[in-house]
Amino acid sequence: MAGRDARAGHDTARRVLRWGICLGVIVCVGLAAPAAAESLPEAMARAYQTNPQINAERARQRATDENVPQALAGYRPQIIASLSAGLQQVRNLLPDNTVQSATLKPWQIGVTVTQVLFNGFKTANSVRVAELQVSSGREALRNVGQGVLLDAVTAYTNVLANQSLVEAQRANVAFLRETQSITQKRLNAGDVTPTDTAQAEARLNRGLSDLNAAQVALAISQATYAQVIGNPPAQLQPAQTVDRFGPRNREDATQLAFNQHPAVMAAGFDVDVASTQIRVAESSLFPTITLQGSASKSRDNDPTLGTRGTDQASVIGQLNQPIYDGGTAASQTRQAKEIAVQSRMVLEQVRSQARTAAVSAWVANEGAKIAVSAAESEVRAATVALAGVQKEASGGQRTTVDVLNSQQDLIQAKARLIGAQRDRVIASYTLLSAIGRLDVKTLNLNTPDYLPEVHYHQVRDAWHGLRTPSGQ
Repeated sequence: MAGRDARAGHDTARRVLRWGICLGVIVCVGLAAPAAAESLPEAMARAYQTNPQINAERARQRATDENVPQALAGYRPQIIASLSAGLQQVRNLLPDNTVQSATLKPWQIGVTVTQVLFNGFKTANSVRVAELQVSSGREALRNVGQGVLLDAVTAYTNVLANQSLVEAQRANVAFLRETQSITQKRLNAGDVTPTDTAQAEARLNRGLSDLNAAQVALAISQATYAQVIGNPPAQLQPAQTVDRFGPRNREDATQLAFNQHPAVMAAGFDVDVASTQIRVAESSLFPTITLQGSASKSRDNDPTLGTRGTDQASVIGQLNQPIYDGGTAASQTRQAKEIAVQSRMVLEQVRSQARTAAVSAWVANEGAKIAVSAAESEVRAATVALAGVQKEASGGQRTTVDVLNSQQDLIQAKARLIGAQRDRVIASYTLLSAIGRLDVKTLNLNTPDYLPEVHYHQVRDAWHGLRTPSGQ
């Protein structure tokens, strides 16, 4: 009987050790992918091309570009053509009490050209405002692009990590099923008590619950991936960090964020917009000088029947000086000044936020490095501990629950390692985003960079035309 129990103990130890080795192999396979799998740079390039959020922001920027030709229209003449025609019944009573009547068919055609010569520099300042709005919009677009690329990184690494966690939990369930089966056989042989089988069964059910939770998390991350990237995830390659593009130290990170982050740049342009808007509002207090030329031809439009037709041409200069408009211009000027004060405060707030975000990103990235190193050490120690417990269990010095606990410690350590590796990649990209360098050019992604200035130059000097440069 003692020999049979010893052989059963040795068999149990060998099987537990075999499943522990398989578990480690499956987790490693989950973290690696075949050579033909999709890489993180490829996923980021696809998101940069197809993500609805960034494409909507590009459309918004193209609409902002149109503010410039609208402002430039103030320098150009306004031409209006007019045409009128109709029927007119005329009945004139003459001094000799005779009646003169006629049915006229009057018509008139004319053209009027108006050119503003001076409007208190309103046109010049309006053009300046529009150009500054374009510059601010470009920085806002760049900031949205950073956000989309960071969302792509997060979605990619979440899928990669959750795939590895699912495989690890599947291996864990297989290990627990084998342990439960062995424990049941040993119970039938009288080698263990019903408590051991109950413990093995309870741990198996916990493993099934953990597997289900991992599968749910994977399904959610896959849906998010499809939303951000534009297609469902397939096999994914391991993601690499981008520390080579990041700052050298915390001081460099804060300085770069303070000066180069697109949110800070956009807020700076918004200050210039608000300051220039003051001069636009003040222009309403200046005189306006216009030159108007007109020419017209009319026929049968004289109800006195004294003339049959009239041809006219004129050139008129006009000067208008506002005297009192009820206080509208003064109120608009005061309002513009307050908005300028607000925009300067917003700029300081954005700079402070950028500085804080850069420090947080730097600290998180450094912390992620430590977390990965600690998790790797924990996995190595847990692996050694499991092997030791298995040997002790085969010698009768450890119980089944000791083996189960040690194996559970190992699977939890590997789950923490997977999470730490995911966080490490995200933290490096977050740091790059915090300093304003998370873009196609810096990362050298295999996709054309969207250049907003192309559309700007296409429409800036357009005098007419309803179609957009894209043909819509």
